[in-house]
Amino acid sequence: MKPNDIWRDRVAIITGGSSGIGRATALSLAEQGAKVLITGRNENRLAEVASISDAIETLRADSADIESGARIVAAATDRWGRLDLIVNNSGAGQPLPIEAYDADVIANMSAVNLVAPSLLIKAAFAALAESKGAVVNIGTAVSRNAAPMLAHYAATKAALEHLTASWAIELAGDGIRVNAVAPGPVKSGALTGMMGLPEEMAQQIEKQEADQVPLGRRGVVADIVPWILRLGSSENQWLTGQTVTIDGGWSLRG
Repeated sequence: MKPNDIWRDRVAIITGGSSGIGRATALSLAEQGAKVLITGRNENRLAEVASISDAIETLRADSADIESGARIVAAATDRWGRLDLIVNNSGAGQPLPIEAYDADVIANMSAVNLVAPSLLIKAAFAALAESKGAVVNIGTAVSRNAAPMLAHYAATKAALEHLTASWAIELAGDGIRVNAVAPGPVKSGALTGMMGLPEEMAQQIEKQEADQVPLGRRGVVADIVPWILRLGSSENQWLTGQTVTIDGGWSLRG
């Protein structure tokens, strides 16, 4: 197989594919010949991404909905007849000081960051086993250190990284590889989107984080996407159960 044919006619599902890392991954896969189903809650954003490539289909789905996993897999396999890659990119996070802890907010983070990937991989098991496919989970470098006010976001993502290793062992006999990437501070719109911060506060945090990165800048989605594709590629046959931290050295700071 030629290098430029690796993704030709392969089928990928990317949750949270309407913006940031998910959007960039979908566009890169489509450019390389894959068929891609992206999910998200905002139909306008989904449509904007799909308008860029005929290889991208969309499904409006809330990852917190326990029925979404089966719907997502059915949409992809009914459309293209196979499934080769799942990128669990949807995430939920919100700054929460202890005095603001809220059961519903914490439950939603758990639903999106833990329950949704679990039910999606359950629904996709047969299709991934048939194709000897792969799963790439999106964690966070925040889980590498204590994270005041981001404790539950970091904890649920750390749990997803543990699931990555557990699934890798459980699914190895079926030829399914499971890995994860843990991005550091990346310019992806997550601070004002997922985290819901005001623009001014987001800009302040971005500057603070950039100053903390040993390599001297915040990341961009182009720093992350090649690793997702590398971990998900059929050429990568002997790496599973790993979480690759991509953060410019940010998590190594004291």
